Amino acid sequence: MEINGRTRICGLLGYPVAHTLSPLIHNTLAEELGQNLVYVPFPVKPDKIGEAVKGACALDIAGLNVTVPHKSAVLPWLKEIDPLAEKVGAVNTLVRCPGGYRGYNTDLTGLQRAMESDGIDLKGEKVILLGAGGAARAAAFLCAHAGVSEVWLLNRTSERARQLAEEVSTGFGRSCIHALTLAEYRQIPAGSYLAIQGTSVGLYPDTEAAVICEAGLYEKIHTGYDLIYRPFDTRFMQLVREQGGRAYNGLKMLAYQAIEAYELWNGIKVSRETAERIIQKLKEETKTDE
Repeated sequence: MEINGRTRICGLLGYPVAHTLSPLIHNTLAEELGQNLVYVPFPVKPDKIGEAVKGACALDIAGLNVTVPHKSAVLPWLKEIDPLAEKVGAVNTLVRCPGGYRGYNTDLTGLQRAMESDGIDLKGEKVILLGAGGAARAAAFLCAHAGVSEVWLLNRTSERARQLAEEVSTGFGRSCIHALTLAEYRQIPAGSYLAIQGTSVGLYPDTEAAVICEAGLYEKIHTGYDLIYRPFDTRFMQLVREQGGRAYNGLKMLAYQAIEAYELWNGIKVSRETAERIIQKLKEETKTDE
């Protein structure tokens, strides 16, 4: 594309950012849609996030994504926060508004859109959620927001699991999350569950690891979503399939959270066909890494 005086700039605030696939997604979207926009990563150290937001505003940066470690730390520097993002206590997308930026959390809506594309309607589902950190937190709030019937939240420490369950209950006025430690997974009642793997266990290079390996858990899972996308096929996914379930990685979530950010920045709707081309491009990129 030609960069000129009318080129709009969007970018990513994080630390580190060298590994990010976001430029691939957003610059491909701009090219496909014929928009004069360029997306670049900005490495911002934790103590500089406020200065970065003010500087981006002064430079008229059109939109920003926010990743680790800034998703919650950026909140005091925003002019407005979307109500759903405020409940979660974290944002990943900043959209220009008068005097600054409005924060959104497209991790939630991106995961929901990814699941819907695979035929999963969260409303009324019974869910097993592994982890209580950043990615799992977004999934927990999504489950309550989308109307699941119950969530069995398994985490290494019970304290963090209980805290997340309480925050979700307070935010949505319904107690749908049961907090357990990983070792207590046998307390989950018999049934057919959607499982969401939200820990970092299984990330490259520890690709043969899973947070729980016992078949007794996976016998209850009809569909498993691993929010990891590198490696493309995780041990968690393999364990789900070994017990007859369907399994997906986090690649579509990555794509759709970015697509929703792009839609917010530009006031447009990205077609399903374009989204599928983005997902295919990401598949090719991540499989090359293996």
